[in-house]
Amino acid sequence: MSDPCRVAVVGATGYAGFELARLLLRHPNIEKPTFFLREGHANIRCLTELFPQLRGLGDAPCRPLSVNAIASSGAEVVFLSTPHEASLELAPELLAANPALRIVDLSGAFRFHDADTFKKWYKLPAPDAKTLAESVYGLPELYADTLPKARVVGNPGCYPTSVILGLRPLVEAGWIDMRRGIVCDCKSGATGAGKEPRRDTQFVGVNENFRAYGLFTHRHTPEVSEHLGLASEDFVFTTHLLPVDRGILSTLYGWLVSSRKLEEIEALYRKFYTGRPMVRIMRTGSLPELQYVTHTNFCDIGFALDPSGQRLVIVSCLDNLGKGAAGQAVQNLNGMRGYPETAGLL
Repeated sequence: MSDPCRVAVVGATGYAGFELARLLLRHPNIEKPTFFLREGHANIRCLTELFPQLRGLGDAPCRPLSVNAIASSGAEVVFLSTPHEASLELAPELLAANPALRIVDLSGAFRFHDADTFKKWYKLPAPDAKTLAESVYGLPELYADTLPKARVVGNPGCYPTSVILGLRPLVEAGWIDMRRGIVCDCKSGATGAGKEPRRDTQFVGVNENFRAYGLFTHRHTPEVSEHLGLASEDFVFTTHLLPVDRGILSTLYGWLVSSRKLEEIEALYRKFYTGRPMVRIMRTGSLPELQYVTHTNFCDIGFALDPSGQRLVIVSCLDNLGKGAAGQAVQNLNGMRGYPETAGLL
């Protein structure tokens, strides 16, 4: 399918929402996206009034947020760059108002097959059962075949994207010694915490500082567990806040069942991600860095192996607003519509 797509965006004022707007306004197959804003921005008529840096990229009309307005706008795909609570409410209402709509949700509301998983980890009401039944997990490198017919796509979390892509080839091949466990040591820039003002993400709390948070309680843990097929006791998932704007670097530690050569590891990953242009496998001896992936939709993966050939370190690196959020949402749109996977992303 190469025909233009009309899209609506709800929640364009946050960090991920702005990134999504920037990508959609440049997308060759998107026809004039419309941005629906909440009460606090009801008088905004064009998104460039909030983000002057978008000037020159095309029309970015804004409308007051209304389910009926979105349903009757002519949009075929709706992006929800909204808090979990808002997505829980909006998604089923939009599908009921216009059965032809398709949704890409950037929150965590529809990422899990089991509603109880969401309730437990997010401390919120369970998602609407019918909407959840129609949702798929939007990690194109693993589930591209589910996207063309998907009605609701739950866009993955930023940390889980880095961890799942970094470990899935090894786990699927059965090369990891699960008796010794896996350590996922993950670090993110401050935009990963969202735009709402919080004391712990203010400049003076982040600048020249570095801290761990969410130990054993981080709500991205069940995504890692579900899509790697690991029990919670099989891995440790620890997140840290970096004093930088954007980017995620996940260092993943594991033991192999049998001794391997670094060239074997690299070959396994290259074969697994053949035809997946958004994953870049580093050459032996090179490791990813934040500066290589920020402001892109790439996930870079590299490795180091100890002399025994059994202790392996994987480094998985991406932009939390790109491949970890808005860029991946556009990648999912491309899969839903049959566009080239890299459309609007390169």
